[in-house]
Amino acid sequence: MRNTYDTIIIGAGSVGTPLAWQLAEAGQKVLVLDQLASAGQGSNKEAIGGIRATHSDPAKIQIGLKSIEIFSTWKEVYGDDIGWEQGGYSFVAYHPREAQILQDLLVIQKQYGLNIEWYDAQALRQMIPALNPQGLIGGTFSPGDGSASPMLSVLAFERRAKTYGAEFRYKEAVLGIERQNGRVTGVRTEKGFYSTGMVVNAAGPWAKQVAALVGVDVPVQPDSHEGGITEPVAPFLRPMVVDIHPTEDSANYYFYQHHTGQIIFCITPNPPIIGMDTRETSIFLPQVARRMIGIMPCLKNIKVRRTWRGLYPMTPDGAPIVGEVEGLTGYLNAVGMCGQGYMLGPGLAVYLRQWLTGQNAEEARRVLAPLTLYRDFGKKEKLK
Repeated sequence: MRNTYDTIIIGAGSVGTPLAWQLAEAGQKVLVLDQLASAGQGSNKEAIGGIRATHSDPAKIQIGLKSIEIFSTWKEVYGDDIGWEQGGYSFVAYHPREAQILQDLLVIQKQYGLNIEWYDAQALRQMIPALNPQGLIGGTFSPGDGSASPMLSVLAFERRAKTYGAEFRYKEAVLGIERQNGRVTGVRTEKGFYSTGMVVNAAGPWAKQVAALVGVDVPVQPDSHEGGITEPVAPFLRPMVVDIHPTEDSANYYFYQHHTGQIIFCITPNPPIIGMDTRETSIFLPQVARRMIGIMPCLKNIKVRRTWRGLYPMTPDGAPIVGEVEGLTGYLNAVGMCGQGYMLGPGLAVYLRQWLTGQNAEEARRVLAPLTLYRDFGKKEKLK
């Protein structure tokens, strides 16, 4: 039947769009529904483009490595230039607490295949000469990480998905997920009804509302993070630089030099700004400027061209919620990416393809098992 699908994905963003590509390539009939006008119009277009496998959570490390495989070879395999640059990530330490955290994490990071090392202050400044030497203890560097264009990527994933027959319907909000005898039977929108035996919630900041349609409460709440971009300057910085030291008004911040020469930056406010408000604030620039100039003084005279504000769908522990829910067949969560949907989306799509098609499903379930909705949310992800 025309309106019957193997899988319906709710959300055409950083997670839903690469998943549509993966499932359609595997031979499934896939429909993607999104309330917005086109792919990537939610949180995806607000992302600053960082892509890393440098996490503290084993599941996120493995998903991140799989994502990097896709991003780094996309142009070679499919021909689309998505702006991939492999500049690496450096987590810097100017305080003993952060130095200890970063060094302790090396054990689990290396155990799960991450190419990463600790460098003392002198060695780190050889790689990143612009770092402020005053108080610098050292930091980690993972050369395999990088960056790409969120919008070019999501459009490339959408084109590839359509090549394999996936359908995308935009400006079509989901009103209900129909169930019968504990099993999903279809999705109802403002424009019609679509039959399916599987629904994937990939709705980003709207994940909680979508989950509620099947009576599931997911602990996902959006909070606002602001980003900015400067004028272009001559190349001087390769890695994304991340400072995880918490202060009175911010938890961490991160920035890198785009291949155009512009510096792109973002900060995590403390306390979080909960809600769906995406209006820029007057607080952001003074707040982030102080921190950035503190570890890279050469940025003090650079001009900022634009700022914006996006939504991070946060969970209590900083890790995604992925998997089935008890008592309901045919519904899967792929939510709560905590602002890392862009970097995790393609890798997660590979594992969910294995899960949903039965191709190497055992490995996928093993990798994704810690991300279950029914875990203990008390353990915090250290590099969230």
